[in-house]
This record gives sequence, structure tokens and C-alpha cells, in this order.
Amino acid sequence: MTTIKDIAAAAGVSISTVSNAMNHKSNVGQETKERILRLCQEMHYIPNAAGKNLKTGESKTILFNFSDFDRTFYLKIIEGIHDYAGDNGYDLMICTTKSCEKYMHNRLTDGCIILDRRMEDKTLQRAATGQYPIVVLDRVLPNPYIKSLVVNNYDPMTELVEGIVERGYRKFAFIGGIEHTDDNKERFQAFIDVLTRYGIPFHREHYFSGDYRERSGYQAAKIFMSAPELPEIFVCANDNMAIGAMNALHERGYRIPDDVALTGFDNCERAGMVGLTTVTVPDYERGYLAASFLIENIRGKNNFEPMKLTAVVNWRESVGVHVS
Repeated sequence: MTTIKDIAAAAGVSISTVSNAMNHKSNVGQETKERILRLCQEMHYIPNAAGKNLKTGESKTILFNFSDFDRTFYLKIIEGIHDYAGDNGYDLMICTTKSCEKYMHNRLTDGCIILDRRMEDKTLQRAATGQYPIVVLDRVLPNPYIKSLVVNNYDPMTELVEGIVERGYRKFAFIGGIEHTDDNKERFQAFIDVLTRYGIPFHREHYFSGDYRERSGYQAAKIFMSAPELPEIFVCANDNMAIGAMNALHERGYRIPDDVALTGFDNCERAGMVGLTTVTVPDYERGYLAASFLIENIRGKNNFEPMKLTAVVNWRESVGVHVS
């Protein structure tokens, strides 16, 4: 593991200069500071929060773990976390792999926010204590030291599918996300419940299991286009997959929504650019609230009741009024 001594040697400066640069002290020139920070990034140096912790009894650092860099909504969540943490004197450490487990204790960080289904429940249950609170954004866990802050997927998906049916659509396909995630389960359950209430049949061969990435939506549309007949509408479990499906359909000359319609979920930045009907999840607010609950609990507030966030349907050009 790279140490501060290694960074100092590579930069040709003293250890104290490296420390001052990383803490943005005014006694380090801008050029030197930039060189040191660049070396820290290139050499994968992680500051020793434990040293600070020994002096103060707390690291003043919170940890955010998420699953990958592919889903653009993470950026808004990170922005919300960063803004609240910074305003309250906390640094933010970000991890995207299982390596984050070694930072999940109060010798290095004061608490963590989790948005990664690869992180097992038992790991979170073991890590959460009165001295190390956790906020989870992707599940509800019964634990006195874990705050669950999740999106209400069911109600907005119900509203979306009801609106689609009212616009005359009857032949549906569903492009799902990772099947074991709570988000995908809730979104698909709402979809099925609405179709059942309206007496609209849905066959399992019209379900494609994707992974929330654009390429899986593209592949799904390609597979559906190889069948004798396209569905009237693709309901997708997120925007990335919907945009991937849209790209595949455009390649084959299909017009949206005249030939086939599409919906997504999340309202990523590109959704508005391509006219995608979707559900807006308040991701900046989600991150901001997660950081506020975590830091309040670090400070002893003990607010661990689960909370659900409201999402809103955005109707755009990718869904029209369908005439059979």
C-alpha cells in the first residue's frame, strides 16, 4: 500500500509538504500542490484517517459505497452526499468494490452509506453498531443501527402503467434490471398488478432480464425484433436500458412512438434529451438526506426508522395515444 512517505519521495518534497498540500494549506505553491495531488491519484494513495482518529476520537469522514460507474444517477447522489457532508465538516470517501469493507469501522470512517446489492446483508449487520451507523439506499434491513432510505417504486410504476393502458396500449414487453434487486422486484410487481386489474395478458417470453446498463436494453430490443411481431410498448426498469432499446429500434428504422413506444425509470439527463417518458427519482435529495441522517446518527440522534422517497411520472414524446 502506498504511504505518504512514497508520495513525498516521488514528488521530491518533505512529508509535511505532502500533508499540507492534501489539507489545502496556503503555505504550498499551486504547482507543487497539483503535482502532489496528481501523484496521490496515480499511485492510489489513501490518506491514513486512523492517524487523525487517534488525535480527535473521530475521523470526520463518511464512506459511500456504490456498485459501478455506469448508472449516471450516482453522480447526483454523490453530489447530494458531498454537499451535506462538506457543509457539516465531513470528508467523503468513495468505494466501488468489496475493498470498502476494510474501511467500514470507526478507526477509519465514522459511518457509511450503501448503494450496492453486492454488499451482503450479513456484512452490513455485522458492521453496524452504536458507534458506526449505516444508511442503506437499496434495501430495508431490520437493525437498530441501520437507516433504510429507499425509493417508493411501486406507486409511480402503477401510475405509469395505468396511464399507458389508458392511452390504448395492450401488447407489452418488460425489460427488467437485475432480478434480485428490490427496485426491479417492486417495479415489475406494479407492472403485473396493473395488467392483471385491466385483464391484459402478459407472457413470460415478453420479459427480458437485463442489468440496468444501456447495452442490455439494446440487446433486448434486438431479440424482440427477431420475433414475428413487436410489442406495442417496452416498459423498461430504468432509463439506460430504455435508451439502449431506443437506439436498436432506430437502427432498424422504427419510429417512436408511432411504431413502438418506450418508457424508462430514473429520469437521467439523457432521458429528457431523447424525449423518454420516465419516472423522476429525486437523486440529489436522496444523497443529501442520506448524508444528513448518517451524520445526525453519528452525532447521537438515533433516527433509524425506514423512510420511503416519492417519485413522479414524467410523460414525454416516447409514448403517444395508441390506436389498434
